[in-house]
Amino acid sequence: MSLLGRRKRVLLRLAGWSLLESAQTFLLGFALALALDDGFLAGRAATGAGWLAAAAVAVFAGAWGTHRVYGAVADLVEPVRDGLVRAVVTRGLREADDAALSRLTQQVELARDTLAGLVLVSRTFVFTAAGALFGLFALAPPLLAVVAGPLAVGLALFAATLGPLARRQEDLLAADERLAAELGLIAGGLRDIAASGAHERAAAGAGQRIDDEYRAARSLALWGVARTFAVGIGGRLPLVLLLVSAPWLLRHGVTAGGLAGALAYLTQSLLPALQALVQGLGTSGARLTVVLRRLTEGEEDRPAPVPYGPGAWPVRLREVVFAYGPGAAPVLDRLDLAVPAGERLAVAGPSGIGKSTLLALIAGVLRPDAGEVIRGCDRVLVPQEAYVFTGTLRENLGYFCERLPDDEALGESAEAVGAGPLLERLGGLDAVLDPAALSAAERQLVALARAHVSPAPLVLLDEATCHLDPAAEARAERAFTGRTLVVVAHRTGSARRADRVLLMDGARAELGTHEELLARSAFYRDLTGTGPSHPPLPLGDPYRVDPVACPGLAGDGGHVVAHGAVGKVQPERDVGDRGPLRGE
Repeated sequence: MSLLGRRKRVLLRLAGWSLLESAQTFLLGFALALALDDGFLAGRAATGAGWLAAAAVAVFAGAWGTHRVYGAVADLVEPVRDGLVRAVVTRGLREADDAALSRLTQQVELARDTLAGLVLVSRTFVFTAAGALFGLFALAPPLLAVVAGPLAVGLALFAATLGPLARRQEDLLAADERLAAELGLIAGGLRDIAASGAHERAAAGAGQRIDDEYRAARSLALWGVARTFAVGIGGRLPLVLLLVSAPWLLRHGVTAGGLAGALAYLTQSLLPALQALVQGLGTSGARLTVVLRRLTEGEEDRPAPVPYGPGAWPVRLREVVFAYGPGAAPVLDRLDLAVPAGERLAVAGPSGIGKSTLLALIAGVLRPDAGEVIRGCDRVLVPQEAYVFTGTLRENLGYFCERLPDDEALGESAEAVGAGPLLERLGGLDAVLDPAALSAAERQLVALARAHVSPAPLVLLDEATCHLDPAAEARAERAFTGRTLVVVAHRTGSARRADRVLLMDGARAELGTHEELLARSAFYRDLTGTGPSHPPLPLGDPYRVDPVACPGLAGDGGHVVAHGAVGKVQPERDVGDRGPLRGE
């Protein structure tokens, strides 16, 4: 309704052409009554023929109005469709919505076509009913008294069924979606079902979904009976009353032509218009209500994020297992992780160990095979390959925002992550970006500024600063102070700045501060290159390590090997395991 309300000029144009179209409705009964009373029944055939000719001309005028009506309906409905497409795409990108393709290719088109049909039938009924009722009153007020009462009762009864019809329609649509999902699961797993002998279980699951859809369809059909009853009261009962009361009407001043005109109004105008309205609103309208609610549900319709403050958890992972394929070794195996609000967590580990996978699971791009990922707030993921599209810099920076921020907010975000000079060099927020003309580092700055200007409290940086120098990287990470930050560390600086570091090493994972991991993990020291693989052993220990490592020391049983040519010595420190005698 808000989208339609912004198209007032189109609505006025639609009303004007509809008024022209309804002229034929008025003249249909009125001209017929005068043709009989003043023409044929009075012995004036020419007068009768003249009134019939006037009715015929009105039909052609109404046809021209109908032709113009369709253009106005298109101007009214197409912008609504564009708005729905924009809402679906935005939601799909923000939430990784699995149903986005179905919504875009089927439900949006269904909404557009149904809305156009509803505008047509509603408009037709309103103007047709107005023309017919005005014509009845013009012929004889008692005619209007006979028809108006049952028509009002029928419309009221039909209006009372709209809510239940919409709910039953939604139940049917939801049952159909569940059945489609169940059948898709079965079709994709037929080989596994056959191998494991799960035929009965699969059949029972599908049968339950079919039964649910049958019950929903049956309930919807029962409410359809009430809709048919409403048509009988509002459209057919006035016809019966008009015939039954004909003698009384003729005694109270209604002419034979007036009675014939009233019958024409009922059978040729009011009853068809009422049937179209009930059919359209009762079936298509209920379906449109459901589809529009699904398409336009946004921030106000989604469950509210769990509020969090200091000590709460924007994201928690519980026993998360994930593997790329059913036969592959798990990348994450029963991982537990809780990230409190405002924390900076660095994820470290060798290439291919699963760091990007972890961030994709937190963002919702991937789903775990087992366990659960609990997200307490909105999040934004910035990948290593920064996405910049052809458009203005303002559009790129405001991409994650429901409403485009003002220029000051965009400029502050760009300055905060270090993209201020880039903004000036490109020519300001209205500059049109050519992604191919930007360096990898410049694209990363744009993506970082986009994440900064977004309202998401949880920021996920998947090596999103790898093309920046260390100083620029530090500035970009500091820009997210106050938010919860999870960053895949490709430099030691990210780990040093983090509150905690998650060290991933295959199926194992360690969590601690940078200093704690340096003290207890040789793997972390090797990974960061910030310390010896093995800390120096104290003097006099059972391994008899002396301050100078060389052969011939007291107690040497031939197991001390110098790191270098014999005769050379090194100061006291860990020799390491980097020489030709690797492993000894």
